[in-house]
Amino acid sequence: MAESQGLIIVNTGNGKGKTTAALGLGMRAWGQGLRVLVLQFIKGNWKYGELTAAERMGADFVIRQLGEGFVGNSSGDEKEDHKKAAQAALEDARQEIMSGKWDMIILDEINYAIGYGLISADEVLDVLAKKTGSLHLVLTGRGARQEIIDKADLVTEMREIKHPLKQGIKAQKGIEF
Repeated sequence: MAESQGLIIVNTGNGKGKTTAALGLGMRAWGQGLRVLVLQFIKGNWKYGELTAAERMGADFVIRQLGEGFVGNSSGDEKEDHKKAAQAALEDARQEIMSGKWDMIILDEINYAIGYGLISADEVLDVLAKKTGSLHLVLTGRGARQEIIDKADLVTEMREIKHPLKQGIKAQKGIEF
């Protein structure tokens, strides 16, 4: 069997499931004895089901919420807070990538952070360049930039066909959070 080759994987597109797919991949990796770190660039201050699951999985599956929550139409000081949090998350990513402690690192919603101007695609590419050997990096979020797609080994685009919110159905526990 060939030596393990770390991949750069991107989950993007307007459809639901980018983070869910990345977490499923992380769970698969954890089940194979790999150490998984999830750094969430936007999510913060909200109790998602995956946080409880990760606590039960132990020290080899860690999720860190590093964002300030929904960015949306933020401006001024609020936008600056989001920017500082994203910059700090990117520095955490750089340190963890170089640490050698992890087999897979999921950079959740990093594409949103780029799209909202909180970090630049060039900064992310610089961090991706730090990846060595068998480390897998997974990047999620809508609107993946072409230069990120070009750097990736595997890119999946989720396309929305139908969504319950458009039918007036509220977010469901265990599905959206």
